[in-house]
Amino acid sequence: QVQLVESGGGLVQAGGSLRLSCAASGSIFRINVMGWYRQAPGKQRDLVADITSGGSTNYADSVKGRFTISRDSAKNTVYLQMNSLKPEDTAVYYCNAAGAVDNEWGRGTQVTVSS
Repeated sequence: QVQLVESGGGLVQAGGSLRLSCAASGSIFRINVMGWYRQAPGKQRDLVADITSGGSTNYADSVKGRFTISRDSAKNTVYLQMNSLKPEDTAVYYCNAAGAVDNEWGRGTQVTVSS
């Protein structure tokens, strides 16, 4: 089993930046991809960005050029650097870790962008 703990959310003005962190523990070796999803009130949970164990990244069109996902393998931590934030980025951001038999979620961290 894999446990995920997110941190780094908060309130920021439009145009500002935040960095989210997701620390993983447990059976890390079973994880193939880690990612960030977000869910705004009344909307479905959507992929923001993910990164594979090989380092390949994938981004939602809405965040390309503004957000960067990265990882520190030594710390078992994945980061999401969010720049040029917009009010529409407001959501609860969830970390996800997936493998052949695992699909784990963190509890989420709130990101609020004021206009």
